[in-house]
Amino acid sequence: MPAATPPRSKVTIYTDGSCLSNPGPGGWAAILVHDRTGATKEISGGEAHTTNNRMELTAAIKAFQALNRPTQTDMYTDSTYLQNAFVKGWLKSWQERGWRKADKKPVENADLWQELLKATAAHTISWHHVKAHAGHAYNERCDELAKEQATHYQQGH
Repeated sequence: MPAATPPRSKVTIYTDGSCLSNPGPGGWAAILVHDRTGATKEISGGEAHTTNNRMELTAAIKAFQALNRPTQTDMYTDSTYLQNAFVKGWLKSWQERGWRKADKKPVENADLWQELLKATAAHTISWHHVKAHAGHAYNERCDELAKEQATHYQQGH
């Protein structure tokens, strides 16, 4: 009898991206919460010249890259751009059209979308939208971390 597949770890991820001017210095942040143990991990970073959408995508990429095994994930984002690409099937359509939108223009941030697809491939994900600046503790913390990083990069570091 073959060995049973071990159950997937369950993780909840919260992400946010920030840009002080768009484009301009930006930051991203993610909080990963292991559902069984409650252990949390905060990660963040930034870039000197970027856009808010690029930081939203980078936060998600970095969060999934931080996982060391396939997981069942609840993903919370305040970015409808990020959520809708998965939930509404935009990514599938873009891929089928050779990374072009319905109007035949190139998909913005295609490099990051492709990286995100690789980072999420091994995971089972439920996408959730959380309203920004509405008092959700993890979303507020991600926003704070992302803004700290954007400020850090604004100051030339």
